[in-house]
Amino acid sequence: MPLLEIKGVSVGYAGAAVLQAIDATLEAGEIVTLVGANGAGKSTLVKAISGLLRPMTGEILLDGEPIGRLSPADRLRRGIAHVPEGRQVFAGMTVAENLGLGAYAETDAAVIAERLEHVGQLFPVLRERLGDVAGNFSGGQQQMLAIGRGLMSGPRLLLLDEPSLGVAPLLVAEIFRLIVRLRDEGITILLAEQNARQALAIASGLRRRERRHHDVGHGRRPPGLARHRGPLPRRRLGHGRVGGRERPHGRTPARVRLVRRARLPGTEQS
Repeated sequence: MPLLEIKGVSVGYAGAAVLQAIDATLEAGEIVTLVGANGAGKSTLVKAISGLLRPMTGEILLDGEPIGRLSPADRLRRGIAHVPEGRQVFAGMTVAENLGLGAYAETDAAVIAERLEHVGQLFPVLRERLGDVAGNFSGGQQQMLAIGRGLMSGPRLLLLDEPSLGVAPLLVAEIFRLIVRLRDEGITILLAEQNARQALAIASGLRRRERRHHDVGHGRRPPGLARHRGPLPRRRLGHGRVGGRERPHGRTPARVRLVRRARLPGTEQS
């Protein structure tokens, strides 16, 4: 059974659909990356999963159970943590206070201390500056803090929205290495990322669906679903073959692509 299933979801703002008829699944222990330009709808889908947006149609299931009626807080308690675009740390609060907010749903002090220690191991700069105000941090350090805050909830599914945005290249590479490490620790990750080159670097294959509506999906291969294995084309990101002929990015109706990394050892391969 997939950890997360998205079935026929249409979602948007003020009654206008940004994404329509989305179908996708996330297996436990995967890195799944949504790749697309700014405005393609990546953040919209992430918000629908975390509960910040309610789908107009379709349903989202966690462990086979619908979560459409659950609040964002209840979804957090079920193991879904959302690290939003733009970091959105509390600039006037200390690092320790920001991290503590990530664990607000946990009442066991020993568990909170264990998670804080783990975040400190992942991000030594945070451990060294727990008493510092978050607003004094660089963009990359604030992104680390935002990820650490998400990890403080003890998630099974971590939603990362544009973690490379506004981050120095050196720290971007470090953040992407961390994403792979978190996957190796057993956390399933959905990564919404405009930096396609970095996103593809941590993915083992590409699946995309060519449809009139912006869409992502995988599973059974309907007409128009292309799957790439091995090295991906470098000449122009977004090229692929659909129906036996090449479709350049500029002519592709779909604007959101789904990229996957191999599952943890010992789990079933599709």
